[in-house]
Amino acid sequence: MRTLVHLSDLHFGRVDPELLDPLRDLVHKIAPTVVVVSGDLTQRAKSEQFEEAKAWLDTLPGPQIIVPGNHDISLYNVFRRFVLPLDRYKRYITDDLDPVYIDEEVAVLGVNTARSLTIKDGRVNKEQVAKIRETLAGLPKEVVRVVVTHHPFELPEGCTEEDDLVDRAHMAMDAFAESGVDLLMAGHLHKSHAGNTMARYKISEYAALVVQAGTATSTRGRGEVNSFNVIRTEPSRIEVDRYGWDSVHKQFQLLATEKFIRSGNIWAEVNEGMLAAGI
Repeated sequence: MRTLVHLSDLHFGRVDPELLDPLRDLVHKIAPTVVVVSGDLTQRAKSEQFEEAKAWLDTLPGPQIIVPGNHDISLYNVFRRFVLPLDRYKRYITDDLDPVYIDEEVAVLGVNTARSLTIKDGRVNKEQVAKIRETLAGLPKEVVRVVVTHHPFELPEGCTEEDDLVDRAHMAMDAFAESGVDLLMAGHLHKSHAGNTMARYKISEYAALVVQAGTATSTRGRGEVNSFNVIRTEPSRIEVDRYGWDSVHKQFQLLATEKFIRSGNIWAEVNEGMLAAGI
């Protein structure tokens, strides 16, 4: 089993500082195999915001797979936005925009979907998809394959803006099916969600699990408490724990656990009948 802590949308510059120490302490207690941060480390891509984000991330355990979000590109500085869109991200956080972690049980691939030509939308390109194919090719079947982006491939319930989905998603999903990608992790919407890709992407005998993280530390909650995910992976079973901030007791509490199993190349949630059967 491998354990992934999934943080997203930190938004340094608009963080609630009360959450930082309890979140750090809990992440250390969980002792994850990998810490995943799916974008929007800052609110406005300012140097001091990246410095604050980096200082806090350095207090968390490693290894870490971090990808940028649209807020990590300067919004108002036109020169920096179009000529040096992720210069500060690369200077303060990491110059690896498509990071990779692989061991004998899990492969976690980060993919940069942030683009300077749009305010909030994101996209993947053919070169990134080709790199995913190449990286996953030849891995043993039992290795759980994970792709991390800021922009999501599926929308949580109640979200209807199709523009929030990553552009060229169908092209990428075809490649994910061929490469046996199991799990897609994202942020961007400040909404928690777990499900599969079957309804949106009609790919024969394939459905990946999608896990969306809310905002871990930002004051921009959009109606949901600050939250993060803990994902435990096995070759044919994945559990998703969602932790949410308890403002009364000043700590993150376990709110829900969702369980998914894989049949062939289709991931689906464990239903009540399966639970009764002890699956």
